[in-house]
Amino acid sequence: MPKIVDHEQYRKELLNKCFDLFAQKGYGSITMRQIAEGLGVSTGTLYHYFPSKQAVFEQLAQEICEQDLSAALTELEGAQTLQEGMEALGKYLVKNEDYFIKWTYIWIDFCQHQDSKEMLSNSVFKRTNQRYQQAACDFVGIQDPMLASFVLSFVNGLILEKLWGDETIDFMEQCALLGKMLTAYLPQHRVIVKS
Repeated sequence: MPKIVDHEQYRKELLNKCFDLFAQKGYGSITMRQIAEGLGVSTGTLYHYFPSKQAVFEQLAQEICEQDLSAALTELEGAQTLQEGMEALGKYLVKNEDYFIKWTYIWIDFCQHQDSKEMLSNSVFKRTNQRYQQAACDFVGIQDPMLASFVLSFVNGLILEKLWGDETIDFMEQCALLGKMLTAYLPQHRVIVKS
């Protein structure tokens, strides 16, 4: 009897392994052949699931977005106030610091090898950014995309500072400060909205 393969699950397994390959070699340096070798599959199998290296990266970005949001919401579960939520966010960043630094490095490397106009018009990246923004809106309990963008930019900036070797950055302290700032900025002390 032939083996039944869940193609979607297999594609996700391949993507999860691609993260480490991109982190080790960099987007610009790795080839589809090297990706296939690193995954232990033939190039034909790789091309069956992903028509190009950029497609691998785009699908990886989508998958990571969903995994990040799920993991973050689980970590922030139980926070009753915005301040508690921001402090939980700080703990989450500390716990996953290496991962976020690697993912940021991979993104930077990818962006270096892309046309900036193409990046801005890429529907995959627009969708993932919208998902992160909506999650930030839900988390803070607002419907202000500018404020959600600010929160995301703040967190991304902290990760970039860590990537650049700034050892004075303390995720816990910075997120607690952000919580105080947001609480003061918002018209009332909001309870975190669960999505």
